[in-house]
Amino acid sequence: MIRKAVIPAAGFGTRFLPASKSQPKEMLPIVDTPTIQYVVEEAVAAGVTDILMIIGKGKRAIEEHFDRNFELESELQEKGRVKELEEIRRISQLANIHFVWQKELNGLGDAVSYARDHVGREPFLLLLGDTLIRSPKPLLPRLMELYARYGESVVALESVEPSKAHLYGVVAGRPMSEELYLIEDLIEKPKLGEAPSNLAIAARYAFSPEIFDYLAKTPPGKSGEIQLTDAMRLMLQDRAMYGLRLDGKRYDIGNKLDFLKTNVEFGLVHPELGDDFREFLKELAKTL
Repeated sequence: MIRKAVIPAAGFGTRFLPASKSQPKEMLPIVDTPTIQYVVEEAVAAGVTDILMIIGKGKRAIEEHFDRNFELESELQEKGRVKELEEIRRISQLANIHFVWQKELNGLGDAVSYARDHVGREPFLLLLGDTLIRSPKPLLPRLMELYARYGESVVALESVEPSKAHLYGVVAGRPMSEELYLIEDLIEKPKLGEAPSNLAIAARYAFSPEIFDYLAKTPPGKSGEIQLTDAMRLMLQDRAMYGLRLDGKRYDIGNKLDFLKTNVEFGLVHPELGDDFREFLKELAKTL
């Protein structure tokens, strides 16, 4: 049974400057909700309520978002704004959220290693804080189910255009079913045309605690940083690892264009704004 989740959110978000100079990119809103709140709610929906976030300099707003704001609650209560009051109280009660600071930005693998003491010898979920997932069948419970079945780490995979495979961590794997793969190799951002497949790691993982042992002996890789994919590759020499192809869509909030596209798609299904927004886009499309 997986009880804990880890969410790295320590990066500077330089691709979103100047907006990310004074606020974390993970706090940029998708319509009216910070990106990282969607990630937390995804973990909570899977039954996980013990969450560790790895944060860095300039990320204090994330802590404040998930804490109570008694002054704001009092203001809303006095004005009779019951709906808004219930919503901000709900945010502070989503989960038991803990924070640890990554002292230096030395890569995703280094960030994950900061979770070792909190996780202990338990399996855990890893969710990247700048990536959203939408799937007809919730992804995390499926990763948890596969971990329980095999007792080994399971990663989410997505099919990407071969011409873009060099932008991702990519796996080579043997199909076990239409969606499940036994992973045979992993390469972090392979050279153009040298990717072993078009199956990219899709920002969601169910890890056994042994991953920390391999992170501890992983040397710096690309950009002089500790790459999580390199640690997984070391782990693969000793243990089996599985990949589950995503039945849905991954939204990368780490770049401006995908951020805009995500806001449009989420705006179209927003319960209060969706219909009016759709009509606006139809009128706008006529002028393009």
